[in-house]
Amino acid sequence: MLKGFTLKERSWIWYDWANSAYSAIVTAAVAPAFFASMAESGGLDKVTANSYWGYATSAATLVVALLAPILGTIGDYRNMKMRFFKVFLIISILSTAALAVTDKWLSILIIYMVTIIGNSGANLFYDAFLVDVTDEDRMDKVSTYGYALGYIGGSTIPFIAALALIMFGEKIGIPTKLATQLSFVITAVWWAVFSIPILKNVKQIHYIEPEPHVIRNSFRRIANTFMNIRQYKHIFLFLLAYFFYIDGVGTIIHMATVYGSSVGIDQNSMILALLVIQIVAFPCAIVFGNLARRLGNHIMITVGIAIYIVICLLGYRMQTALEFWLLALLVATSQGGIQALSRSYFGKMIPKEKANEFFGFYDIFGKFAAIMGPALFAFTADITGNSRFGVLSVALLFIIGGGLFLMSYPKKEGT
Repeated sequence: MLKGFTLKERSWIWYDWANSAYSAIVTAAVAPAFFASMAESGGLDKVTANSYWGYATSAATLVVALLAPILGTIGDYRNMKMRFFKVFLIISILSTAALAVTDKWLSILIIYMVTIIGNSGANLFYDAFLVDVTDEDRMDKVSTYGYALGYIGGSTIPFIAALALIMFGEKIGIPTKLATQLSFVITAVWWAVFSIPILKNVKQIHYIEPEPHVIRNSFRRIANTFMNIRQYKHIFLFLLAYFFYIDGVGTIIHMATVYGSSVGIDQNSMILALLVIQIVAFPCAIVFGNLARRLGNHIMITVGIAIYIVICLLGYRMQTALEFWLLALLVATSQGGIQALSRSYFGKMIPKEKANEFFGFYDIFGKFAAIMGPALFAFTADITGNSRFGVLSVALLFIIGGGLFLMSYPKKEGT
């Protein structure tokens, strides 16, 4: 599958295989369900538990969002990108493993917030490495294959192992709660092992030479970028669109299982459906990438946004496990494609020597979006007393994001 890629490209792609275990087990499936179960044992009702999970997600992403621009700007200096990447990678792996040592809902929330900070910080620099491992003509292919490999391997193999342990552990004397906690250990170990290629083979080749007063000059560089915003008008218009539509994508990822639980879908059905997403998303991500090369990645991003609007509308009416499964399949068609193509679309736009600075903005728009979406879901569910209106409110994010994205098309893609 990866024979046509260089060593640097393969090593970069392998990190998606590594950290996708976190996305599947901690972000999307096991951790939310584990929290919901422990919260119920601790006396919280389902709507309140949904709200707490949404607010915790928003609070954690706020920390990274505030740090992202300055971290990204400092990361543009020679050798700094990998140093920051390593720090956040260590934080994320250790905190994921720490989820295995508690069954208190408040502790789970706090540790989960740390995992978000670590994973999001590492991803900022991982995304920025895209410009160091390949050229513009191959960015769509490399980016989509990263997501595809993550789905078929990182999101599937450890997910199946965790799922089997949770569902059948009691038959070999492992209680369900312990099996769930062991799944977090599996995630951490998988993540650590398959991060080795990127740590070993990927280097920063686009950079700014170190200079005195790094932090002060980094703030100055950020200010200069904003002062020259007219020069990057289509970039910032795209970022504004991205702010809204990627918010919707992230909200659905974070809130799917707690929403499913609140409308009566049992845990095993949800976890199995999420497993199917990982398998189906593998070929779909590659198809999105192939179609992007023929039609343009801006066209395929628009298609992805439209599909997500339909998902929100159907999610509002969802009542049965079968409908949850059908929605899961619909998500699988677009989730990897819209994320991968957004990353490569942006990578083509930006000046390469300022990749970290611009991916810092990319990250802050994405992270502030991740604050708004779960909070919007939680607030709407709170004031209506019905989580269905929470998922319906997410459609508004895709509608606004889609409209702005249509306005952001440059005259020539990638310029």
